[in-house]
Amino acid sequence: MRQPALARRAARAPIPGAAAPPAMPPTAATCHTDTPMDLSPASPLHLLVVDDDPQIRAMLAEYLATFGIEADGAEGGAAMRAALAARDYDLVVLDLSLPGENGLALCREIRERGDLPVIMLTARTELADRVVGLEVGADDYVTKPFEMRELVARIHTVLRRARAGAGAGPKRPATVAGHELRFGSWRLNTTLRQLVDGEETVVPLSNAEFRLLLAFIEHPNRVLDRELLINQARGRDLDVFDRSIDLLVSRLRQKLRDDPRDPALIRTVRGEGYVFTGTVEG
Repeated sequence: MRQPALARRAARAPIPGAAAPPAMPPTAATCHTDTPMDLSPASPLHLLVVDDDPQIRAMLAEYLATFGIEADGAEGGAAMRAALAARDYDLVVLDLSLPGENGLALCREIRERGDLPVIMLTARTELADRVVGLEVGADDYVTKPFEMRELVARIHTVLRRARAGAGAGPKRPATVAGHELRFGSWRLNTTLRQLVDGEETVVPLSNAEFRLLLAFIEHPNRVLDRELLINQARGRDLDVFDRSIDLLVSRLRQKLRDDPRDPALIRTVRGEGYVFTGTVEG
């Protein structure tokens, strides 16, 4: 089906602050913008775009619509709260550099309300700024300038991860015996790779999250740098400055219900890495 004219313009033109796509032959460009079904969701998605620039909100909404994604816009914190109160959303795209209430404060507020996924848009390139965004609860970030197809891909990746973590409902730990490590009210069965909370509910972990948590537990009260953690969690094929480790730590904190503003288990050591401060038994 041919796209509406406005949608075609949104797909071809970069938004302010977004990188222009590489030049392509006319036939390839038509295929690139007019056949977006490869990324379309099985059921309609509802997103909230929080950005003070009305042109960015409008063009993102038009472009996302070509992928079957409905996007509402909000220019700031008050409009965001009103939108969240009016309907349920699958994900929030949140600009970090908002006037007044900044994106970090709004991301923290969203995270305190629940598990609604958040992707932050930021023009800041410093590692510290990105890490802070992840620590207050963002699930991912996109650095301006960006291509809109990359944003769509990241939206689907974050939603797949969120839905996989939610699962079909609370699970109970298996009765198979295994080696267990305890810290606080938590138990980690290293044989079954199960993390169990104080209410005997299994908290699902990805393979990388399990390996990262195990690395922390096996080295309590010791500062672990990012290079060591990347090697433990993902292998040696990633660059030491790869943001994946900060994303993993952020997700692990969420699953451990560890407040990123005042963490009791995984603390950030600026310029060094992370340290696990829990008391481990077993």
